[in-house]
Amino acid sequence: MDKQALFTKLLKSELIVAMGCTEPIAISLAAAKLKEVLGINPTHVDAYICGNIIKNAKSVTVPNTNGLKGIEAAIVAGLVAGNPSLELEILSKLNESNIEEINELLAKKIVNVKLATSCKTLYIRLVGKYLDDEVEVILEDFHNNITHVRKNKQNIIDKALTLEQKQKEYEELNVSDILDFASNCDLTDLKDTLKRQLDYNYAIAIEGLSGKYGASIGKILLESSHSIREKAKAYAAAASDARMAGCDMPVVIISGSGNQGITTSVPLVVYAKEYNIPEDKLLRSLIVSDLIALEEKKDIGRLSAFCGAISAGAAAVAGIMYMLGNGKEAVCHTIVNALAISSGIICDGAKSSCAAKISLALEAGFIGGDMYLKHKEFKAGEGIVTKGVDNTIKNVGRLASKGMKETDVEILNIMLED
Repeated sequence: MDKQALFTKLLKSELIVAMGCTEPIAISLAAAKLKEVLGINPTHVDAYICGNIIKNAKSVTVPNTNGLKGIEAAIVAGLVAGNPSLELEILSKLNESNIEEINELLAKKIVNVKLATSCKTLYIRLVGKYLDDEVEVILEDFHNNITHVRKNKQNIIDKALTLEQKQKEYEELNVSDILDFASNCDLTDLKDTLKRQLDYNYAIAIEGLSGKYGASIGKILLESSHSIREKAKAYAAAASDARMAGCDMPVVIISGSGNQGITTSVPLVVYAKEYNIPEDKLLRSLIVSDLIALEEKKDIGRLSAFCGAISAGAAAVAGIMYMLGNGKEAVCHTIVNALAISSGIICDGAKSSCAAKISLALEAGFIGGDMYLKHKEFKAGEGIVTKGVDNTIKNVGRLASKGMKETDVEILNIMLED
C-alpha cells in the first residue's frame, strides 16, 4: 500500500466519534454485546479488567447516567443501553427513562470487578450469567475491538488479533513523509473526516467554557488569557473539562483518546480563526498534527503510564507551526524540544486534571516552537534527545512502554488504596 493510501486509511480508522471517556465507554460496549447475546440482563457479571482500563474508568462520569462513575456503572449502563452497533456512542441513546433501571441493577450488586491477569494494556473480559446460560465477551487492543464472544460452549465471534498487523502500518509513519503527505495529498477523501473532528471538538470546547464542568481549567485559563496561545490552551482544556465531567456531546478521538483528539485539533481551530487561515490550509495542518500524534503513540501504546496529552500537545503545536508557514526544520525542532521538556508526566487516570495536563502539554509545544524561532534547541545526547526527530520520538516510546511499566503498576496500587 502506498503512503497516500496508508495515511488516509490510518486517519479514517483513527478519527472516529465517541461520547464520553473511551475507557468506560469500551466497558459499556462489551456489556451491551453481552446483553445482546444473552438476550436478557444477567443476574451476575464477572468483569476482568486490565489495570490501565481500571485507572481510566475509575474517576470519570459515565454519560447520560445522572453523574454515575466507575466500572460497575459503565457495565450496567451498557447492559441497559444495548445496541452494540453504536460502538463508542453506545450510551448516546440513554435518557431519563433508563436511570431507574440502571440504579436498580446497581443496587442488586450484580457486578464483580477483578484485575485481569492479561499482559495487554487494553483488555476487558466480561462473563455474564442468567440461569443456565453464560456469555463471555472479550474486547482488547483497541477500544471498539471485540475479538471473542462465546455463549455457553459455542463461539459466536473468535477473530484473529489485529494488533501486530496494525503496528506494522504505524511503523510507516515518519515526520518527513507526514509533511509531504499533508502538503500534497488530495483532500477530497479526507475532508469530511477532518472537518468532523474540527467541528465536534471545537463545539465541546465552547460548551466547556459556557457550562460548569470539572475543575473549570479552561475558564480559569481564559480569564487570565492575554495571548492567542493562552486562548488555544484554554479552549482545549475546556473541551476536556466537559468531557471528563460526563458531557454527552460527541468528540472525535485519536489513538483511542478523546482528550488527544481534542488536543490535536482545538488549538488549530483557535489559531485558524485568529489568523484567518483558509480551510484547505487548516485541514492540511490538522493532518500534520494528527499523524505526528499517531507516530508518537506507535511505540507508547494505546494506554500507559505516560500521559497521552504530552504527545498530542507536541503534535498540535507542530501543526500550528506548519499552519503559520514554517517548514520541516521548524516542525522537527518543535517536536523534539517539546518532548524534551514534558516527557515523563504520568497518566494517573482519566479525570478533571486531564484538562490541566493538556494545557501543560501545549505550553511545552509552544516553548519548543519559540526555541526554534530564537535559534535555540535541545541537542542530541542531552537526556532522551537523540539525532533525528523520529529517533527522539522512538526514545520517548521506549521510555513510556518499557521504562514506565513499574510506574504504571505503582500508580494503580496507589489509586486502588483510595
